[in-house]
Amino acid sequence: MPLLSDIIALKAELGPAQRVLGMDVGEKTIGLALSDLGRMIATPMETIRRGKFSVDLEKLATIVTAQNVGGLIIGLPVNMDASEGPRAQSVRQFARNLLKRFALPIVLWDERLSTMAVTRVLIDADASRARRAELVDKMAAAYILQGALDRMAHN
Repeated sequence: MPLLSDIIALKAELGPAQRVLGMDVGEKTIGLALSDLGRMIATPMETIRRGKFSVDLEKLATIVTAQNVGGLIIGLPVNMDASEGPRAQSVRQFARNLLKRFALPIVLWDERLSTMAVTRVLIDADASRARRAELVDKMAAAYILQGALDRMAHN
């Protein structure tokens, strides 16, 4: 299955009781968020500390199976001018590697400013620096996933 070009194509691929898993892929961590069964609400789930790709895949496979995930939304870190740098290329390669393991539709979603927005919310909530570091990746994944779910609901 190829990477899908838009969220509407993903919506068409999903079964009635399948969830969507959102991912914020970084160099050291992968933030995860999960949709509800109605695909209306994104909830921060967990942060995986990255290690060997095979180990990361096994963790993801367990979640995909246990949560009946039917599709993936992966945040694509594009630059403010919409160009793609090394981080975006790394995420694209990560997604291509996932496609070799999972027969799931994957959409890359523009994640510009997601981490900044989440960090601002945490600062406004007076979260300590340590608490922000603990939460930011999975909350950024939820922010990314919620944007995709909102688009999916309105099309």
